[in-house]
Amino acid sequence: MTGNTFGKLFRLTTFGESHGKAVGCVIDGCPAGLDLSEADIQKELERRKPGGWLASPRKEKDEVRILSGVFEGKTLGTPIAMVVENRDVDSRPYEEIKDIFRPGHADYTYHAKYGIRDWRGGGRASARETVARVAGGAVAKKLLGTFGIRVVGYTREIAGVECDVSGLTLDEIHARAEKSDVRCPDSEAEKQMIERVVEARKEGDSVGGIAEVIVSGVPPGLGEPVFWKLDAYLAFAFMGVPAVKGVEIGRGFKAARMRGSEHNDWMTWEKGVRFLSNNAGGVLGGISTGQDIVIRAAIKPTASISKVQKTVTVRGENVEISVKGRHDPCIVPRAIPVLEAMAALVIADCMMLQGLIPRFLV
Repeated sequence: MTGNTFGKLFRLTTFGESHGKAVGCVIDGCPAGLDLSEADIQKELERRKPGGWLASPRKEKDEVRILSGVFEGKTLGTPIAMVVENRDVDSRPYEEIKDIFRPGHADYTYHAKYGIRDWRGGGRASARETVARVAGGAVAKKLLGTFGIRVVGYTREIAGVECDVSGLTLDEIHARAEKSDVRCPDSEAEKQMIERVVEARKEGDSVGGIAEVIVSGVPPGLGEPVFWKLDAYLAFAFMGVPAVKGVEIGRGFKAARMRGSEHNDWMTWEKGVRFLSNNAGGVLGGISTGQDIVIRAAIKPTASISKVQKTVTVRGENVEISVKGRHDPCIVPRAIPVLEAMAALVIADCMMLQGLIPRFLV
C-alpha cells in the first residue's frame, strides 16, 4: 500500500484536492460480473454530500461518472475509474490566510513534509477527498451484498450526548438514522445533539462525537493471526479517515474496567457455535467470529472555526486567525458513510484474501 492506495487484492487509489478540478478513484481487483451502475455509486454519495442545514453550505451535486471497468451494467474485472467534478468552488476566503497555518489542520505538517501545499480549502488533506472513498466503498458494499453482508453506521454520540439503541434491530437503526439530521436513531438524544451543534455554531465553534459501524453477515475466519489481524486492519482503515482520533472494537476501552468473567463471550452449541454475548465486537485473536463486527470512531471537533485562535505564519510570525468559509459545525453525521465505506473495503479485501470471493462472478 502507498499513501494514496488502500487494500491488498481489492485496491482503491484516490486522487484530487478540495478545490481542484475533480476528485476520484481507481478500483483494481474487483471481480468480473458484478452488477454495477452509476446509480449504485450515486446513492452512497448522496449520503455524504454537503448542503444540509447542519452541514457545510457548499453546494456540490457530486455526480459520479464511471470512466472504465464497467460494460453493459457489469464489471469487467479491469480497473474501475470514477470521477466527481468539483463545481461549487470558492477559494477567496482562503487567499488572505494562505500563508497562515490553521490550528487543527494539516497546513503545517504538509508544509513540513512537502515544502509546498494547496492552500485552497485544505487541498488533499480536506475531507473532500473522502468522496472517492465513498465511491470505492459503494462498489465494495455492492460486492459484499451478494454474499449477504451489510454495513450500517450511525451517530453514537455528539458533544457528550449519547444515544440508546438497545432493543433496536439493525434495520431499525439504519432506518431511523437515515431520517435524522444528525444520523441518530434515538429521537430524544437527537434533539439534544442538534441543540449542542447549533449552540456551538452560534458561538463560532464546533463539536465532535462518536460514530459506530456494524458489519453483519461476516463469516468466521477472516483476518490474519499476527500482523494483519482483522481488528488491526479495521483500526488502520478508520484512523486514516480525516478527523478520526480514536478507534475501539466491541467493548473497547470499557473492557479495561471489566473482569475476565464479565468480558469473555461464553459459547454454546446450537447446530454450530453460538456466542451468548459480543463484548469482543466480532473479532477474537484478530480473526472474525461470525458475529456482528462492532467498531467505533472518536471524531474530533471540526478544525475550521471562526473563533479567534493563536497561530504562526510560514515566515515564523505570531498572528491570530479567524477561519472563514463554509464548514461543518460537526462532522460526525457526514463521516458515517465514509467509515462505512472503509469497513466495506476492509471486509471485501479480507474476503478475497481468504478466497471467499472469486475473480469471476459469472
